[in-house]
Amino acid sequence: MKHHAPRTQLPTHDVFNQSEPLAGVNWYADDAMLVDAATRSGAAPHGGRLAAFGAEAGTEAVLDLGRTANENPPKFKPFDRFGQRVDEVEFHPAYHALMELGLSAGVSSAAWTADEGGHVLHAALLILMGHADAGVCCPQSMTYACVPALKHADWTGPWIAGATSSRYDPRFLPPQDKVGLTLGMAMTEKQGGSDVRANTTRARTVSADEVELTGHKWFCSAPMSDAFLTLAYEGDGDAAALSCFLAPRWRPDGTRNSIEIQRLKDKLGDRSNASSEIEYKSAYARRIGEAGRGVRTIIEMVNHTRLDCLAGSAGLIRGAAAQAIWHADRRSAFQRRLIDQPLMREVLAELAMEAEAALALAFRVAESFDKAARDPREAALARLMTPIAKYWICKRAPYLAYEAMEAHGGAGYVEEHPLPRMFRQSPLNAIWEGSGNVIALDVLRALARDAAAREALEAELAAARGAHPALDANITAMTAMMTSGVGEDKARRFAEIAALTLTAAALLRAGLTPAADAFITRRIMDNATTLGAGGGAIDAEALIARARLNA
Repeated sequence: MKHHAPRTQLPTHDVFNQSEPLAGVNWYADDAMLVDAATRSGAAPHGGRLAAFGAEAGTEAVLDLGRTANENPPKFKPFDRFGQRVDEVEFHPAYHALMELGLSAGVSSAAWTADEGGHVLHAALLILMGHADAGVCCPQSMTYACVPALKHADWTGPWIAGATSSRYDPRFLPPQDKVGLTLGMAMTEKQGGSDVRANTTRARTVSADEVELTGHKWFCSAPMSDAFLTLAYEGDGDAAALSCFLAPRWRPDGTRNSIEIQRLKDKLGDRSNASSEIEYKSAYARRIGEAGRGVRTIIEMVNHTRLDCLAGSAGLIRGAAAQAIWHADRRSAFQRRLIDQPLMREVLAELAMEAEAALALAFRVAESFDKAARDPREAALARLMTPIAKYWICKRAPYLAYEAMEAHGGAGYVEEHPLPRMFRQSPLNAIWEGSGNVIALDVLRALARDAAAREALEAELAAARGAHPALDANITAMTAMMTSGVGEDKARRFAEIAALTLTAAALLRAGLTPAADAFITRRIMDNATTLGAGGGAIDAEALIARARLNA
């Protein structure tokens, strides 16, 4: 019998020179950028609430819920086991746990229930929820944004109460039997997309404001919501006009409404959440707002979801910057830490600058929402600043998520890391509620039709005059373009100049001198959009130090 000598264990699997996962942090209290942005915009009374939610969102357990919910996407259940049509969607328990986390924290309700600073509080909560999982932010955002549209009818009180209850009730029951409600929307159709006036869905009048809907909606996000805001034509022939309706999943008599889910979308990102195509087959609905004024009724919902698009993208940019700096602090190459390599420092400093800039602009928009009720100029500014900020921040997110991934090298490209999920998520907000062309053209329409918004924008920028010659030149160029008029073919050009100028103004207004100087130098003077490719000097040390989590 041969005896084999025991093998010597070689140290080939000793793991060193690797960064540990970014977990166990308080995504609010440990983030000086977010704390300052929320506090200066009006959320100071809510600091304790945000810190508590930030601590929970940063736990390993919650981060694992986000991973699990995305690895186990929702499943469509058209029939029950007896063959009856049910049109339900089955979610993994991790999804329900995340929905419970966000709704109980007030992501959907805080803007409407807080005594002050509600929209700023909402934006901060949404950003924190996004660190855990961006997918569940979709139904929570829509529930928040539907509230102002619901206020256009006098019968929607129970729906508003359910949407703002801070309770999650996943049971598929009539709304009166539930302790909390979620709301969705179904606007676009195959032939129209963003052109909602090309819709073919029709509403047949049943009573004064009750109708039956027949039509096919191309995108219906969160189809297990309790009701959907939807658009349809009512009236005959040339008299037909587009109106806004609320289509519930249950009829008033307690039977299931005839809203059939055709399929779930197989999406690039946002995989924990279900998006679907639905068909109304004489589905019960009730009009909200005036007949034929559907777009006007729903526009407030659109503006609020646009706030969430830009805030969510700002949070994604902030998360990407935190991940990159965390890794570079702990990883070495060529006998130096990554963060000490001169070129890497330039890249990380600009990534930090972009995060500071996105948060500054996003919270300036949220602040204008809170002030709008008592300050007409802030209300006017919000109408124009919202699409401008959405255009820029949402377009920057995919590129900046990629740069954070590149800072990690191959380790950031594998699915065990959160960055691939962030990267897949990053294009969504630029597409949702108006892609780049739609948003840029909306900016031009607002400039042409809304003198108060133009004046408010000019006043906002006037406060930044004198800070830097290059910024002054941008303000002058913007004013000239607004005076002479901007052609549709130059809509993106104007939106970008406006976004850069407003971002610099927001940084200066916030007193963020290193970030403001760097942003003006690299984005306005150098006109460099690629990180680390600008020539002007910036304070890399201050920018990176500011972006480190205080964990």
